[in-house]
Amino acid sequence: MDAIVELHTHRPEEAPDLAALRRRALALYALPFNDLLHQAHTVHRRHFDANRIQRSALLSIKTGGCPEDCAYCPQAARYHTGVEAQALMALDDVVHAARAAQANGASRFCMGAAWRGPKARDLEPVLAMVREVKELGLETCCTLGLLKEGQAEELRAAGLDYYNHNLDTSAEFYGEIITTRDYHDRLETLERVRNAGLKVCCGGIVGLGESRESRAGLLAQLASLEPHPESVPINDLVQVEGTPLSGSEKLPWTEFVRTVAVARILMPASVVRLSAGRAAMNEAVQALCFFAGANSIFYGEKLLTTGNPDVERDEALFASLGLKAN
Repeated sequence: MDAIVELHTHRPEEAPDLAALRRRALALYALPFNDLLHQAHTVHRRHFDANRIQRSALLSIKTGGCPEDCAYCPQAARYHTGVEAQALMALDDVVHAARAAQANGASRFCMGAAWRGPKARDLEPVLAMVREVKELGLETCCTLGLLKEGQAEELRAAGLDYYNHNLDTSAEFYGEIITTRDYHDRLETLERVRNAGLKVCCGGIVGLGESRESRAGLLAQLASLEPHPESVPINDLVQVEGTPLSGSEKLPWTEFVRTVAVARILMPASVVRLSAGRAAMNEAVQALCFFAGANSIFYGEKLLTTGNPDVERDEALFASLGLKAN
């Protein structure tokens, strides 16, 4: 008989028990690999078409010069990574990129800016970008850092569908990676996003040097959000020379696939995105991630400032696996 880890449901009025969610996540991680994937795939099929993948495109609309000290990020001004600070892109250039992404099959267009958080003067041109991209018929997403009171509402009024703000890692490991903002700051922005009626895109990064317990803690924190994030990106650290995490020990591929599977089981109705780090994954690992419950990718040549598998490679992989993209 397959090993099954029971995930008891709670009534909507009951706050999720974070400690219990963490214990469940750790128990899932400890399952034999085949049992975990079987359970995750079974959950996935209950909620999604197992052969359909959602495609998003991500454009860096303002690159480099960020004042934060995220140890993984080549856009932090304090690290010497070869990423030069650039001004906010022009509206026409962003719309042109969105049209190209749409022509290549993307259904969602995500715009990212390397800010701690947008000032009022920063937000105005971004609102125009959101309006123009929305008019193309694409879903819209932004990742702009911490939001102040009222900014989420402005973004929603402009037509924004999703706001991305990752937790990155567990609360207890967070200070090892970032010191210029705390965990509560991130949770506060997520609350503002949700209260404004926006959909939440929130995930994390693995391979930062964290323990399995920390990975379980991250997924438990995400699963404790009410409701669950509509989109959960799972990133495998892309090591960039000049950042503090350059040269870190690589996370085993089996542990990455396990993370995707546990995310799928804990957040059964969320779209789980195979995100940064996919360029370094061979096709077999990606296929296992899709089987384990990943049903979204970033599509195109570049993911902010690091490479992403090209369109032709993705098309060939999808064809070989019989996957349909939307």
